[in-house]
Amino acid sequence: MIIVQAVAMNDLWIWHSFFGFLGSHNDLNVLSRSPLFSTLITGDAPACNYSVNGHNYSMGYYLADGIYPTWAALVKTIPRPKGNKSIHFAQCQEAARKDVERAFAVLQKRFAIVRGPAKYWSSKVLWQIMTCCIILHNMIIEDERDMPENFQYVTNGTQVEPEYDMNRILAFLEEHRKFENQQVHAQLQQDLIEHHWQRLSES
Repeated sequence: MIIVQAVAMNDLWIWHSFFGFLGSHNDLNVLSRSPLFSTLITGDAPACNYSVNGHNYSMGYYLADGIYPTWAALVKTIPRPKGNKSIHFAQCQEAARKDVERAFAVLQKRFAIVRGPAKYWSSKVLWQIMTCCIILHNMIIEDERDMPENFQYVTNGTQVEPEYDMNRILAFLEEHRKFENQQVHAQLQQDLIEHHWQRLSES
């Protein structure tokens, strides 16, 4: 069985995917080997500044389930929510997380090879098959949605050559500490709970 880490939008476009195989790997091991957060940690990610509930944030976040760590870049659901605000937030978070499940359900429906038995394929071939299917899936999504004719893919960041610069290493460690900040995670989750509750009250 393959463990797939993915980031998908509500239009089913899959922005990121990474594959791990069962055995010594689980969701957390796959996360630690994934390049998903490398641009954040190295400081090469596009700027993302926003304000929620009166607090300013400078790092984007991903929605995740309870097994993932309490990092500043992850917003997890509340396992046993108490009170209307927490219940409403958990419902909103879990509903948004369904986009990934929907994307892979559509992927499986489109490509029989994705939902079929895979134990006789080598890991390299499986990676190529999944990557190919995701690229074709995204091409179909792009073709079916209303995109301008001159749509261009933008590549953010620049190629970084390996170097042993102590200032860069210290900056990397500082970004890593910020990325895994549990206090920011808790504050952001609380701010999003208040934000969603306020939007519900105004509707």
